[in-house]
Amino acid sequence: MSKIAAVGIVSILLAIIFKKTREELSLYISIAACIFIFFWGLGKLEVILDAIKQIQKYININQSYVGILIKIIGITYLTEFSASLCKDSGYHAIGEQIELVGKLTILAMSMPILLAILETINSFLKA
Repeated sequence: MSKIAAVGIVSILLAIIFKKTREELSLYISIAACIFIFFWGLGKLEVILDAIKQIQKYININQSYVGILIKIIGITYLTEFSASLCKDSGYHAIGEQIELVGKLTILAMSMPILLAILETINSFLKA
């Protein structure tokens, strides 16, 4: 985490230096830093995937639900990344719309899991 923080701070300082003289270069530095940090963060997803596999060993989880969960994690990460880039570039409205569509996509993708939970609760109540 300290390396990522250092990359972020150095990128911000460089972007500030170039903001007054070459604003487009400042934006490129910011985007490059975001992309670098994004791909660095993708490597951390392996830890999450390993934890999900461990959970599957202990309890019986439908494989399709695990796939949905992994997709939701990816959508969350991608939505936050792209919305933040838009907002930092001065396009707040576009960033807000990306966040809205990301939330709606996550809600739509989670419906099978919600329905399965409701069916399970319903079966307990009938028993």
